[in-house]
Amino acid sequence: MLTIIRNGQAVKKETVLIPYSKLKMDIIKILEKEKFIKAAEAKGKKNKKFIEAALSYDKEGDPVIRNIKRISKPSRRVYMPIKKIRPVQYGKGILVISTSKGIMADKEAKKEGVGGEIICEIW
Repeated sequence: MLTIIRNGQAVKKETVLIPYSKLKMDIIKILEKEKFIKAAEAKGKKNKKFIEAALSYDKEGDPVIRNIKRISKPSRRVYMPIKKIRPVQYGKGILVISTSKGIMADKEAKKEGVGGEIICEIW
């Protein structure tokens, strides 16, 4: 999903189609809430569902997402306690964290007082 977004912005696409899963939808909703993506919507039926995400660009036409990077991988899971969560790119970016209370951004996780698995970082 992260590569689809990265490639879509590299060629200045307005929207991208991502295969649907609940985890991907939760991550997309966080990106939408943090203004990295304009809008996102789940479409399709049962096993043919997909997410249509409208990508954001600034006034000059450059992508809002400068970098998007997967942190925790199946081969190497990365967990972070609440005390070690730091701002990404001096507060301009976010960490997407999978916690016991669900998928959330780093600021929200600090507010809730929970740490968890770091899924990706975006700035």
